[in-house]
Amino acid sequence: MHQLLRPHPESRSSAAEHVEVVVVRPQPEKLVLSYTVTGKISDISIPPVTRATRTDELWQHTCFEAFARGASGNGYYEFNFSPSTQWAAYRFIDYRSGMCVATEVDAPPIDIRSHLESFTLQTVLALDRLSVLPRDASWHLALSAVIEETKGNKSYWALVHPPGKPDFHHSDSFAYKLSPAMHP
Repeated sequence: MHQLLRPHPESRSSAAEHVEVVVVRPQPEKLVLSYTVTGKISDISIPPVTRATRTDELWQHTCFEAFARGASGNGYYEFNFSPSTQWAAYRFIDYRSGMCVATEVDAPPIDIRSHLESFTLQTVLALDRLSVLPRDASWHLALSAVIEETKGNKSYWALVHPPGKPDFHHSDSFAYKLSPAMHP
């Protein structure tokens, strides 16, 4: 399902015109995310591809994010994906509290495709060991992106922006309900 991300009202981009995420849950424990940015890609700071390692603070630069929680409870996961193929996964027990590295998440494959007017990052998350996300239930997702321009300006994109500064962790951000995968 295609999901359009919107820029935060206080952050504008002269390089990124459109950010979209395609979300697919082909199996109960898998999530496929494909982020596409269109615009003047040469003006976006895209880190070079490097070894795919777990890395903190990826959100400081161009980064694509997904937050997932079950239909009940306050716990959730945060996933960060860099165009460098570095990644991160964290578990929270409540809004911005009890954060720890989600060691139960394995390195996701990250595929990068760049063209003159578009950039796509696709990843597949294996989520079969995440206790906060029941396999047979719906999940609520917050989808977002940080786009850094070569001149240093950053814009913050999300499905929904709560009032105030950009806050991808806010409960209002979990605006997309994803049903369990259908079995043939």
